Amino acid sequence: MHERGRPWTRRVSVMSRRMLWLAAVPLALAAGGCALDTRNSAAPDPTSPAAHAAPKPSAPPLALAGRWQLSSPGAGQCAMTFGAPPGAAEGTIAPEGGCPGDFFKSRKWTFEDNSLVLRDHTGAPLGQLTHASGRFAGRSTAGQEIALAR
Repeated sequence: MHERGRPWTRRVSVMSRRMLWLAAVPLALAAGGCALDTRNSAAPDPTSPAAHAAPKPSAPPLALAGRWQLSSPGAGQCAMTFGAPPGAAEGTIAPEGGCPGDFFKSRKWTFEDNSLVLRDHTGAPLGQLTHASGRFAGRSTAGQEIALAR
């Protein structure tokens, strides 16, 4: 009748209470209006963190892997090697030196919102370019005109 010093009936009673509680929690949530109802979903809350999330990267219009020339009128130019598998929305950059502005710090690229964003090792943007006729053109974060071509 006893197992480990406890009456068997008390052990069943404790287990029954736990099982009832586990069954009652979902019912209480549903009765309290906490259940997910996808039929009448409201518009997303603009104050939620998800509303201010960073844009999701998408694949660029052409493969970026390989060697590119970054140039800026009056500031010079340098070669950069872009790394990424085909169809990737982000990858690496290895500048070869002599780059205009802060582009010697380039380490990463992402393609988001139809723009190529060049970033430093911390992920901070250095410049944003858009695609046109097989090349990219845009501005650095300092406002300097830049172009990227093969």
